[in-house]
This record gives sequence, structure tokens and C-alpha cells, in this order.
Amino acid sequence: MNVQSAPRPKEDGAPRVSGLPSLTGLRFFAAMAVFLYHVTSFQLTPFGGGTAQQAGRILGVAGGLGVAFFFILSGFILTWSARPDDAPRAFLRRRLVKLYPNHLVTFVLALVVFAGATGWKTWLPNILLVQTWSWDPAVSFGVNGPSWSLGCELVFYLCFPLLYRWIRSIEPRRLWAWACAFVAAVMALPAFAYAALAGGPTMPGLPVNAVQSWFVYQLPPVRMLEFVLGMLLARIVLTDRWIGVRIHHALALCAVGYVVALDVPFLYTLSATWAIPIALLIPAVAVADIQGRRSPFRGRVMTWLGEVSFAFYLLQASVLTGGAVLLADHRPFGAMAALGLCLLAWALILASAHVLHLLVERPAMRHWSRPRAAGRHGARTAPPVQDAAVDRIGTS
Repeated sequence: MNVQSAPRPKEDGAPRVSGLPSLTGLRFFAAMAVFLYHVTSFQLTPFGGGTAQQAGRILGVAGGLGVAFFFILSGFILTWSARPDDAPRAFLRRRLVKLYPNHLVTFVLALVVFAGATGWKTWLPNILLVQTWSWDPAVSFGVNGPSWSLGCELVFYLCFPLLYRWIRSIEPRRLWAWACAFVAAVMALPAFAYAALAGGPTMPGLPVNAVQSWFVYQLPPVRMLEFVLGMLLARIVLTDRWIGVRIHHALALCAVGYVVALDVPFLYTLSATWAIPIALLIPAVAVADIQGRRSPFRGRVMTWLGEVSFAFYLLQASVLTGGAVLLADHRPFGAMAALGLCLLAWALILASAHVLHLLVERPAMRHWSRPRAAGRHGARTAPPVQDAAVDRIGTS
């Protein structure tokens, strides 16, 4: 569909902009934020001395930004693409097929690369995507660390049919009030964790204990607040109640939020700092596509990067951890050598993500996301426009 001639969004499941290509492209920047956080973390960084400390300080908040973006985007795009007549079973089938093939491949890769001796109490929750219910970091971040967020997404998917029914029942004039309430809840949670969950030893490299970090960062009901916020924002756009914030305004606010995140207590950097900037950025980018306005995130290269971002996100732990183990006797490196290793790791993850997307993710969605049609030759039903859109943008 030509974006310039795209119809206005409609809430009843009528034609919409099918792919929101700018949101697809923007996904890669969120995956890159997580990569930058990981590659400069104290366990994995190839840098040494003051350079490692400075890089860790500046990029240590980027992981929270990337994950918060993915959770809000997930709620937004699933609501955008939802159809009132879609059966919950069909919806869950498509979402599981989106999550599990890449998850299983990267799970096995992580076991082969660095987690082969992991006990069943760690790997079993991970492969079932229930690890995020454990406050023990050895379990919740076990095997392939980034897959903890898929455990949250799985809970979101299971709850989505009921949440969608509730979101659609809200009067359009009250949507902004509900969105503000959810933003306030996200921003209040760190204060609760600091006050109610204090005590106990801090986690290595972090100024909080394991329960505080888990509660704010990994507990599915807590992170569902951002998912529901994304759902509310999608309906705000669908009911033509967007306030007119443009992409450059939202990006400027994201930059301000990043500066603020560098100087606030740690738990606020995991989600609270990003709630308002991301809540404005995602709809602003979507509206730019709807109205055919210029966007820096739209284009063939950006779309491709966005499409492989899910695989990129899941592969980075294996590559970075495997590289850290391989180079353990040589660290730390000089600044230029360390930068070169970071670029090499990025290129290797990106190339591997392309292969995983091409050989696993796309074929799985094509063959298993829908049951076979009851027609001649066992032909499959063609995916509706909305399904094609959400499959391209995907979730993480």
C-alpha cells in the first residue's frame, strides 16, 4: 500500500496503513540500545580502566530504554492490527509461532556456546519462557539472557484478548486520562521498590538488590503496565485523538530523558524515565506514516534492519558472551582495539540475525502461523493485511 495515499485509521478493523514501516525501522534502534548496554557492561566490555567506566556509565541506561520501547510497541502494534472477530486461539497461535522458533534456536546456541553445564532448574524455565517469574538472576537471566523479555511477552499475549476487550470499552474521550494513569503507575513503581523491598546484598555491578531489580525490570504484571500503555496509545491514534506531537519533538524529549536517566537512581532508569518519551515517540512515528510525512526510519535499509531486529536481539548474548570467554585472557584492550571488537561483534550478530530471520523466523511464520485451509491441495489461507503488518513489525 502506498503510504501517501493510505486511508485514515479506523477503529472497526477497516483498512489501515498495513505496515507502519517507520515503526519497523525504529525497532532496530531499540535493539541497538540493548546491544550497547550489553557490550559495555562490566562482565562483557572489552574496554579497560577509565574508558570502561565512562562507557558503562553513559550506555548503562540504554538497555532500559530498548526494553521499555519494545514493551510499549508490542501493545501498540497488536492493538493497531487487532480485529474484533479474531479468535483468541488463532491470535495465540500466531504469537507463539513468532516467539518460539527463534527462541529455541538461540536457546540451543547459548547452551553450545557458553551454558552447556547449566542445570535443569535453570534451562527448563528458560526454554518454557517462565524464567522471568523467578527473582533469582541465575534463573531469570539464565542460558540466553535476553529471552527473559519473551517470558513477559508470553504473559502479555495470554492476557491480550481480555485486555483488548477492556481497552475497546473505554470511551474515546477518556483514553488520555487512562494513558496518563498508566504512565504515573510506571513512574511510581521504583519509589515503591526502594521503600518496600530494601535490604539484602546488592547485585554485582548494581546498586540494588535482586528483588528490587526483578520487581521493576522483569516481573510480568509490572511490565504489563507498559504493554497496556501501548494499547491505549494505539486506540488514541485510531480514534483520531492524537495531540499532534511530531517525530522531532518526541526525539528531542527522548534525548532529554536520556540525560535525565544518567543522574537518577538506578531503578528509575529501567522504565520510569522512558515512559513519557516513548509514549510520545511511537504514536508520532505511526502518525507520520499514516499521513505520509517524512520519516528518518522509513526506507528499504531501515525496514530490513527492523525486520531482523528480533533475531539480532536474541543472538547478541551468545556472540558477546562467547567472545568474552574466548578473549578473557587478553582483556582489557586498548580503546581502538576494543572499539574494533565491538564493531566486529555487531557485524557478526547482524549477519547471523539475517540468516536466522531468513531460514527460521520467516519460514515458521509462513508455514505454521495459521492452520491449513480446508481446500484443494491443502492450500493455506492467505494472511489478512493486519496480520501481515504485525508479523513484519513483530514483537520482542
